[in-house]
Amino acid sequence: MSLTLHEQFRKFLENSKDILILIPENPSADAVGSAWALYFFLENKKLIPTIAFSNNLSQKFGFLPKPGKILSEISGARDFVLSFDVSKNKITKMRSEEKDGKFVIYLTPEKGSIDPRDFSFILAKFKYDLIIVLDSPDLEKLGKIYVENMDLFFEVPVINIDYRSDNDNFGQINLVDVTSSSCAEILNSILETIDPISMDKKVATCLLAGVIGATNSFQKKNTTPRSFATAAALMEKGADQQEIIRWLYKTHPLHILKLWGRAMAKLNWDSQIKLVWSEISLDDFVQSRSNPSDLSAILEKLQESYSEGKIFILLYNDTPTSSTAYIKTSDIETAKKIYLAFGGEIKRGLLEIKFDKADLAEVGKSIAEKIKKTIEIY
Repeated sequence: MSLTLHEQFRKFLENSKDILILIPENPSADAVGSAWALYFFLENKKLIPTIAFSNNLSQKFGFLPKPGKILSEISGARDFVLSFDVSKNKITKMRSEEKDGKFVIYLTPEKGSIDPRDFSFILAKFKYDLIIVLDSPDLEKLGKIYVENMDLFFEVPVINIDYRSDNDNFGQINLVDVTSSSCAEILNSILETIDPISMDKKVATCLLAGVIGATNSFQKKNTTPRSFATAAALMEKGADQQEIIRWLYKTHPLHILKLWGRAMAKLNWDSQIKLVWSEISLDDFVQSRSNPSDLSAILEKLQESYSEGKIFILLYNDTPTSSTAYIKTSDIETAKKIYLAFGGEIKRGLLEIKFDKADLAEVGKSIAEKIKKTIEIY
């Protein structure tokens, strides 16, 4: 008799100890809530979970209980093993040092000299027993976590949990349910089946945050009766719906909302380099009663609203004859390339670049073209 997908999932967990949880770049509330919930669930089962994603986390998720191990890149996941055959000649002493940019190992044999043929160099197995990918239709959405660690996905079993109809089914187990409103809804069903006792208040809170974020507080068309039933079950376990809504959808001051509306009306998108940019004129500041110090909040809202984007830019006229660009990107390497190409100053985590042109549309196009060439060059 063949096992169901949920039973296969349970079997993988029973045979695993170190588990890597992956979510996309620019993670949604659904991805964050699901990953955090799974982390605490696995901890409750005495397993060792790690969350990894190549991005900064929005401050709006700060109210959730924080997992102890969150990585922005996977390092030390695999050892490089130097092996020496000691059946004929034992090693009596060993020391190491860094010298002239090299890591040097000194070995003292018990007798005579060391035969180089007794050495071997091998790659050990990855430290992770299992990978669980959440809220991602394909591996490419994981960004540099995937690009820099492709071998990992060939050697470690992958469980893929998602609700999108265009999911690539890239896992050994694909728990893809297109009738669900969210990844959190699917995960809730799975975890309840595996071990309802490990579904404590922390797990429930994170899962409910994922459901609320994915359904826009039950306002989107993807909301189903099952979504409400899932939310009710999670609230019975202690999740506070009102607190989650208050944090995820906290009201911004009126002038920020007005400026946000004006920025959205002039939004530009370059799919080739995943660039989102908009223009803010002097009149926009006047009409919304805002100022350039408010642009960091607008950039954060842009990043939250466009999970596909990697580079976010706001252009504004600082004088009638000049303009300034604020650039934000979560990818450190891309940020370095842009800084080397344009110069500028880093202020409040944003790259500020000044231009002697007032035409914002023209400046925006020239920035986009230069970024394209810069990325290609590097």
